[in-house]
Amino acid sequence: MNNRYAPPGTKVSDPEAHAGKFAYAGFWLRFAAMLIDSVLLAMITTPLLLWIYGTEYYLAESELGSFQLVHGPADVLISYVFPAIATVLFWRYRQATPGKMLLSLKIVDAPTGSPPSGKQAWIRWFGYIPSTLFLCLGFLWIAFDPRKQAWHDKLADTVVIRK
Repeated sequence: MNNRYAPPGTKVSDPEAHAGKFAYAGFWLRFAAMLIDSVLLAMITTPLLLWIYGTEYYLAESELGSFQLVHGPADVLISYVFPAIATVLFWRYRQATPGKMLLSLKIVDAPTGSPPSGKQAWIRWFGYIPSTLFLCLGFLWIAFDPRKQAWHDKLADTVVIRK
């Protein structure tokens, strides 16, 4: 079916069906949203980590003399679990993280333009792993892709658009 005017929620087999309707968000706009989100997240997690682990959290070295990635169970919850759950919930129910909301961007299902499903949100989150590997090439892909999709967007079949 190649119907540009399919009702919301209807899957359209042609991925370019919405090409004229969407204004895709480019690399720099999405990068700015990520910076905003990173600052906001740091404003929440840093005080908690300092309260639990003290200043040694940022100064500690492991027994091997290298930087320690995990300092304990609270660190795993605050640094990894909380951000993952919060991000996926924002994507699912607000179609954007706070940074994207401030810049009037939203994440949508690429074929339909509807909000992403829970499954798409989690695929998108775990898709950050390959997007980050290989010198963040998966994120840089946004600059060259016709629909401005990063690898995690392609895996989840989502696009980031301007409202």
